[in-house]
Amino acid sequence: MTVPELPVTIAVGESSVSGVYARPAKPAATLVVAHGAGAGMDHPFLAGFTRALNQLAIATLRFNFPYREAGRKFPDKPPAAIAAWRAAMSEAAGRSAGEPLWAAGKSFGGRMASMAVAEGMPAAGLVYLGYPLHPPGKPEKLRDEHLYGLTLPMLFLQGTRDPFATPELLEAVVARIGPAETLEWRDGGGHTFDVAGTRRSAEEVGASLAGSAAAFIAAHSPT
Repeated sequence: MTVPELPVTIAVGESSVSGVYARPAKPAATLVVAHGAGAGMDHPFLAGFTRALNQLAIATLRFNFPYREAGRKFPDKPPAAIAAWRAAMSEAAGRSAGEPLWAAGKSFGGRMASMAVAEGMPAAGLVYLGYPLHPPGKPEKLRDEHLYGLTLPMLFLQGTRDPFATPELLEAVVARIGPAETLEWRDGGGHTFDVAGTRRSAEEVGASLAGSAAAFIAAHSPT
C-alpha cells in the first residue's frame, strides 16, 4: 500500500523551505533526508529512496535547502545548511511519536548532516548516500576532520566508481572513526550509484538502497 506524502513548510529563521513527509503505520524510526548539491528533494532518486523506506516501516521527511528553495544553483554555506538541517529535524520530531530520529543525505546533504551533528544537532544515527570525501581528482583535500568526533552509528553507502571518494581513502576514514560505523560498497556504482551497462531509473536506484538503510537503522535501534 502506498504511504501518503504530505507537503510541509519548514520555518528556517525568517524564511521557510518545502518538505515532503510520509508516515507509515507504527514506524520503527523516522529518517530525515536531504538532497545533493545539484538536485532538490523531488529528484526521483530521493523519492524512490524514501518511498521504499516507507514500505519498510520507516517514516521519512525530505526537504529542500534554502538555496534550492530560492531557485539558486550554488549550495548554501554550512551555517545556512546546518540551520536548515536543525529546522527539518525539529519538524520531524514534532510529528513523531517518540521513535528514533535519524538523518540522511545524498552527497552534500549528508555531509551537512554530519556537520550539524558535530555542532550538537541530536540524531540517533546518520546514513550517507555517497559521502563526498574529496573533490573529484583532488584526494588530498579531504572533508573528514569533523567526522572523528562523532560516536553515533553511521552507515556509508558508496559506489566503487564514485570520483568523490577514493575507495582506499574512505575505508581508512571509516576505520578511524570507530566501530559503530559501517561502509557498504555498491560495485561499479558512480556518484549517483549508476552502474555502466545497467539500465535502471533514478527512482529504482534510490529504492535499491532503502533495504540497507532500514536494516542498519533496525540493528542500531533500541529493542
